[in-house]
Amino acid sequence: MASPSPRAQPAPSAVLTDRPSWAPVVALAAGIAMLVASEFLPAGVLPALAADVGVSEGVAGLAVAATAIAGALTAPSIAVVLPRADRRTVLVVLLLVGAAANLAVAVAPNFAVLLAGRLLLGVAIAGYWSFAFGAGLYAVGGRDRAVSSAIAFGVSVATVVGVPVGAVVGDVVGWRAAFGGAAVLGLLAAAGLARALPSVPAHPAAGIRMLRQALGHRRLMAGIGCVVLVAFGNFAAYPYIRVATEELDPGSTTWLLLAWGVGGVAGTLVAGAVAVRLRLLAGLAPTLLGVSLLLATTDSLPWLTVAVVLWGFAFNMVPVATQLWVARVEPERVESAMSLQVTAFQVAITIGSAAGGALLDAYGVGVPFVVGAAAAVAAGVGFALLRIPAR
Repeated sequence: MASPSPRAQPAPSAVLTDRPSWAPVVALAAGIAMLVASEFLPAGVLPALAADVGVSEGVAGLAVAATAIAGALTAPSIAVVLPRADRRTVLVVLLLVGAAANLAVAVAPNFAVLLAGRLLLGVAIAGYWSFAFGAGLYAVGGRDRAVSSAIAFGVSVATVVGVPVGAVVGDVVGWRAAFGGAAVLGLLAAAGLARALPSVPAHPAAGIRMLRQALGHRRLMAGIGCVVLVAFGNFAAYPYIRVATEELDPGSTTWLLLAWGVGGVAGTLVAGAVAVRLRLLAGLAPTLLGVSLLLATTDSLPWLTVAVVLWGFAFNMVPVATQLWVARVEPERVESAMSLQVTAFQVAITIGSAAGGALLDAYGVGVPFVVGAAAAVAAGVGFALLRIPAR
């Protein structure tokens, strides 16, 4: 008989009442928001950071890629290394690791130390994201749509405010202060999670066996392939969104980026409501992303505005859709399924941004967007064709 999934193990409070406290989910969302904001923080302070540690801006950009690479290696292995550890303890420690990583960057005397801090942050992000969904399900009695939407909302908020706020702080008091502030906020997030989240026991089958079984699930792995495609499609274009907007109308760049973020928050909220039709959501979100990327190649500012808002809306539906999809397809091995989804995202971030940059240099800004659109639409078709088990 298969071991029970986290969804089948409600927290004690959830057994006694149909109205559990949502404080654990809020704390989990705050933690992922802090980690993701830290992941993209270098983008807002890159010139000053590069000059201070004595490297080019291109080399300094490796600070983001290094985080993604470390995350790709960590996500599938952390449950294998920690098969029996209480998940609350692991999540709190990972937030503390993230805070330490930001502090290391803040005081880094050279690029080597800075890169080490960023690698450490990748470990924290991937491990946290792998465990957060299952812990949230346990804490609130398996309300999967609400948990997924809350975690995705934390990611959306981080992408909306992380780069601009980091840029403002960096301009006013220096880039090191921005990372120092992120370290302090990470400590606060860890304290809040330690207080709000109940003890979360590890799944009885957690470890290498669970991961091996998940890897052998063909439908799950087909879905993970679709995750790679949609994330690749987004990140082949997203690092160059500023290039595209400045080519058309430099004065509109700031508010267009804000519009992307507003669309993203709306997409997260809508996805939580539409997720009752999960197969529709999983196919629709990547397809809309592909449409938006094609629209973004326009030379009309009004159409570009529509494209950017739709882009933010569509892409921020994807984490909700894919988290719920993998949990539905592989409910007995949610931790391993989620870790594979995180790995897919991190690999796609690295490959997509590199491929997009090469295409940009060779053919101009439109080609990465077209290639990204094709990959996203292919992902949408793939998800639409994959059957999802009934509850």
